[in-house]
Order: sequence, then structure tokens, then C-alpha cells
Amino acid sequence: MSKSFVPDPSRRPVLVAGLRTPFTRAGTDLRRLSAADLGVHVVRELLARADVRPDEVDELIFGCVGQSAKEANTSRVIALRAGLPEAMPAYTVHRNCASGMQAIEEGARRIVAGEGSVYVVGGTESMSGYPLLCSDAYTAFLGRLQKAKGLAARLRTMLAFRPGFLAPRVSLLEGLTDPTCGMIMGLTAERLADDWAITRREQDLFALASHQKAVEAVQRGETDGELAPVYDRGDATVADNGPREGQSLEALARLRPYFDRREGTVTVGNACPITDGAVALLLMSEDAATARGLAPLARLRSSSAVGLDPSRMGLGPALAAPKAIHDAGLQAGDVDLWEINEAFAAQVIACLRALDSARFGRERLGLPGAFGAPAPERLNVGGGAVALGHPVGATGARLVLTLCRRLRAQGGGAGVATLCVGGGQGFAQVWEAA
Repeated sequence: MSKSFVPDPSRRPVLVAGLRTPFTRAGTDLRRLSAADLGVHVVRELLARADVRPDEVDELIFGCVGQSAKEANTSRVIALRAGLPEAMPAYTVHRNCASGMQAIEEGARRIVAGEGSVYVVGGTESMSGYPLLCSDAYTAFLGRLQKAKGLAARLRTMLAFRPGFLAPRVSLLEGLTDPTCGMIMGLTAERLADDWAITRREQDLFALASHQKAVEAVQRGETDGELAPVYDRGDATVADNGPREGQSLEALARLRPYFDRREGTVTVGNACPITDGAVALLLMSEDAATARGLAPLARLRSSSAVGLDPSRMGLGPALAAPKAIHDAGLQAGDVDLWEINEAFAAQVIACLRALDSARFGRERLGLPGAFGAPAPERLNVGGGAVALGHPVGATGARLVLTLCRRLRAQGGGAGVATLCVGGGQGFAQVWEAA
């Protein structure tokens, strides 16, 4: 099953501008900032650079996966703290790793429906802020203690206390574990490595290339225009801290498997790091952009979501991208650039093999043969999440921002941004340079 959104060519929403915070490993440079703090930072900077007044925005829609109880409906908190009007509504979307891309589609649908013409969309995540939770046993104990009447009843309840009650539940691990198949995301990558005979060396080589491409992109200044500077303690500027300039195949090979410690091949080196970051994008109707004298980066041609086996959720891009490309009226050879989120090196490699598989094309895509995987020079040309990181609520928006900026830089063309989604989904969008 799948669902698609294909805007009428005469009413295609356009991406006018976008910014992101640096992406930093959880527990490092951005650890003191909440998801709302990160979102406020990029929203304020985005509107200032685009010269759009807060009262011109019709709605703010952000993705966020691990919303804090202190910032319920994170999008509304961002909107108010960023100075957007109280009368302007805002809501938060959650489609796991595709939340940021879902926010884009939500805004685009409203533009096409004529509900508004200016939307701020994106995603944010503070994975540093994911809390430790009380164990179920301790929660039950506190409930009994609260209900106990009188000193004697309270003393009897207290005698039932056990130190083991204090063992916390780690919300991050619970959130990364699928509740239907019971597998943590890293084990779903191990399953794909087995299914598609992907070796440890292939995964490490892919990870090394991701770091090298990301470092080279920074050195060429290609990311400068998409970053909203964050200052830490004075004039020090926070930067992406995932890409490693000195990364080597030898260093990657020394890392032990993390999820299947006996027979596995997925390590912390060939998987994406846990990350903090936010992305804000300015979506408009093309008429609204023209009226303001703004030159769009790109137009949305299609947006597609698919469902699949949660234990093989990493194949989501191999199903969603062909669907979105077909809905856009294109074929594989028409796509100039691909951004596939690198949740795990094994997961991306599996998608590439699936796209090049005639059997997969026939059985899963309904094609006479293989759909066709992108050439290496068209895939994640500035590196991906293995190097940059994956703040889950923001990554979908980051992929679109990166894709559209690169399409503009190369002078035009069409591209697809796609990612796998925990719970067994895939999501993809096709954009063309304006």
C-alpha cells in the first residue's frame, strides 16, 4: 500500500529558502538546547534572511519525534517563542524519521488547497534531551504509596520498596525499538545485511566515503549557505561535529559490532550517530513568491509514502523513491541527484541492490525488470547521515534542503530525497529546480 501527493503543475508549492542548525552528536555542543530552542533559532534566522514578516506566515508545522512534556506541541512553542502571532496556529507532526518531510507535505497540501500561501515547515530534535523513565515497578510503587491512608499503611507500603525499582528505562532505546517486531533499528540493518549479502568491509567503505564527501563539502564551502550559526560561550561558533577529517578504513575496521555482538557487521562507525539539530524551510505558492520578488530554489513535484515489513524497514527508500519518481512523470534516468538518508550503511547498500534487482522490480515494484539504482556520483554527493548525523525529527527536512540547494548549484534538474522510517515505512519527495 502507498499514498501519494502530486500537486497540479499550475499550483506546485515552491521552496523559497531554508536553514538548519549545525548537526552535533548528542551530549555535545547543542546538549543544553531543547528541541524548541533549536527550532526557534532557525525560524527566526530564516524569516530575517528571507525578509518575511512573522504576520505574513499562515502556519508553522514542524516534525518532532521525542517531544518533551515541557514543550507539548513543540511547533506551537517554537512559533510563540520565535515571535509569530498568537493568532497563527501551529501543530507538530510525527512520522518517525520522516517527520520533517511530512511537515513539508502538510504545508504543501495547504498551499495547493488554497488555505494559505506562506508556510514555515521543518523539523527539530534534541536527542540529548531524551529522558530516563521510571521503571514500571517504581511507578506502581509510587501509586500505591500515594493511595496509602494513614501512617501504618504508608509504612507497610514503604517496606515493599526494592532498590531494583530505581533501575531506569532508557527512552532513547525504547524509541529506537520497534514495538511490533521487537527489533532495535540496528538489528533491522543486520537483517538487510544478511538478506543482501552485504559485507562488513562494504559497509565500512560506504561509511568512509560519507565522511570524506562531507568533509570535502565543508572545505568547498558548500554548506555555508544552509547553516544558521549557533554561538557557544562567546564568539565560538558551533559546527557540524560528525564528519571526521581523519577517518580511515583501518579505524572503522577496529570497531566491534554493536547490535549483534557475536555475528553482526553493523557498528557505530557504519551507522548514523545520535544527533541534535533543527531545520526550517519557507514554503510558498509560486504567486506569493513572485509577488515578494523571491526566487524559489525548487518546486515540489510529488510526495509518496509506503508501508513495508517493520523488520526490514530500511528498504523503505527502494519502494518509496520509485513511486514518487513515477508519480512525478519521470524515470530513473531523469533524476539528476539522489539523497538517501544513511541511517545505516547496510540499509543504503541494500536499497541500491534492491533498485538494481530485476526480481525486486518485478515482485515489489510491479515493473518488468529493475528500476535502476543511482550512479555513485549522483548519490549523497556531500555525504550523508553516517557522517552528519540523524536528528530524527529534522532529517527529512535536511534532505530536501540539501537536495534543492544542490540542484540550484548545478544549474537545474530534478532530484529525489528519500528515507526509511522506523515502524516499516518509506517516504520520498521529488523536487525540480525552479
